[in-house]
Amino acid sequence: MSSIITTNDAAIIKAEALHSEQLNQVEIAVSVNHLSKTYPTPLLRLKRFFRRPIKPPVEALRDVTFDIRAGEIFGLIGRNGAGKTTLTKIIATLVQPTEGSVAVKDYDSVRDEEAVRRNIGLATAEERSFYWRLSAEQNLLFFARLYGLSDRAARTRIAELFDIFQLQELARRRFGELSTGNKQRLAVARAMLAEPPVLLLDEPTRSLDPLAAANLRNVISSLAQQNPPVSILLTSHNLHEVEELCSRIAVISRGRIRAIDSPQNLRTLNQSRERVRITVRIALSENLRRALANELDGLEISDGQSDSVVFAFLHDNGDGRLDQALRLVHEYGGVVMNVETTRATLLDVLESYEREDNSKEEAAQR
Repeated sequence: MSSIITTNDAAIIKAEALHSEQLNQVEIAVSVNHLSKTYPTPLLRLKRFFRRPIKPPVEALRDVTFDIRAGEIFGLIGRNGAGKTTLTKIIATLVQPTEGSVAVKDYDSVRDEEAVRRNIGLATAEERSFYWRLSAEQNLLFFARLYGLSDRAARTRIAELFDIFQLQELARRRFGELSTGNKQRLAVARAMLAEPPVLLLDEPTRSLDPLAAANLRNVISSLAQQNPPVSILLTSHNLHEVEELCSRIAVISRGRIRAIDSPQNLRTLNQSRERVRITVRIALSENLRRALANELDGLEISDGQSDSVVFAFLHDNGDGRLDQALRLVHEYGGVVMNVETTRATLLDVLESYEREDNSKEEAAQR
């Protein structure tokens, strides 16, 4: 049977081919290929000699692969211990991989580590490499000289960064006297000192007040849009921040990348799931609490206003859990005051992969 290609079909095929060609032409700033990292058991031979308990090696990363395009803000989300910080440190050449490779601007992180370091700026959530007795300005001058900047260029660049991060009044204050939030802003400023083409930002807005966090988000967004653009790997537990800034997001769970896509496409993976909030006027008994917990997935109970209680849980469209929750509330003499439903969020996506991994682990232990 012959097929007929219409003019519209031909246009679609041509557009898809053009899009594919454009993607192939996009410059790759960071390339991570089949990366794995296993931390061996420390002092293994000594523990064996003294017959001490031996813990198994820790697999922090397993076969991680993704690319960060030039000018892209790429998000990485996952729970504590999922492998985000280890991955960031490997890209920054602070930790070597067990298997696989990382290339930054076509430089290998193991063979060309000095070239990689010239092309990246790293800011971590817990910064310990500043000198506490030096002022904020003196610290940045010290690191600027390590980057090879002249005294005049360093002072000009530091003045620009103090203006960007609104740190002018703190320039002569000792680092040890700065608040946690100001130390964090200074860490991001240091990462930007040499104007690297790639930034690795590990929870950059952690400990920042709302105004400082909003300003930093604006800075991050503008860096990706400048010419030449800066490529940014952003890890954060603030999912709203990640969704606001990132064009693509990778979900990492137990050292494995579970999904990579745009925020909108990731949410559609859970489009059949809804988060429900039911506000009820009721005397919350332990029996009702247990009954709800047995029936509902991801149940959260909090106090509402005017002697009310709020039940929040997840359900799939058509699974009957919402009806079951309302029936239980009625059986225990409650009065439903309000029912709200919201579509899947990045938190729901993250939780779905965690539940899947937990189920697999439980099945393997049986």
